[in-house]
Amino acid sequence: MTDFDAAAATWDQDPIKSERARTIAAAILKRLPLDKTMRAMEYGAGTGLLGFALQPHVGEVVLADVAPGMLSVARAKIAQKSAANMSVVRLDLETEALPQRCFDLVVMMMTLHHIADTSSILDKFYALLNPGGHLCIADLDREDGSFHGPGFTGHLGFDRAELTVLLGTAGFADIHFETVYHMRRTVDNAMRSFPIFLMTAQK
Repeated sequence: MTDFDAAAATWDQDPIKSERARTIAAAILKRLPLDKTMRAMEYGAGTGLLGFALQPHVGEVVLADVAPGMLSVARAKIAQKSAANMSVVRLDLETEALPQRCFDLVVMMMTLHHIADTSSILDKFYALLNPGGHLCIADLDREDGSFHGPGFTGHLGFDRAELTVLLGTAGFADIHFETVYHMRRTVDNAMRSFPIFLMTAQK
């Protein structure tokens, strides 16, 4: 969390992060029938790049994260844009109780690989959704550890078949994967491309 707090002030200055969010949002909009009756939550929202991209297409967006620095930036952006249908909440679903209100849409972008217990968080997302609600996860395909480099303790991406099994066990149906973006990074003096999938599923 400290690393993300330190990066919060300049997070949105990286054009690749903004492009990635816009591309993933476009893929969600192409895949799902969003409308103004829907209440959405971006979990692990950071500064809310994905949530802001989806905001015009839903009735309400809650940006949830554990990093106060990120949430402070998100809160300032909401005020600057006068986005009356957006709000910010500090929420750690790994350790805290579920919010009392449910959602029609839960989205995550590059967050799942930071969460230790994948099965548990998927169970919680299922409980958070209204009947018929959708879960959207954008994250890395399984990789060799080069994306984050030495010292990273999270998941090295995900195998789609294995994640499908976990989603089914949690109760999700209509599970769909597609590659929607490629992150390019220099690894050992060579440019590498890391595929990012968008997974959509329904309660």
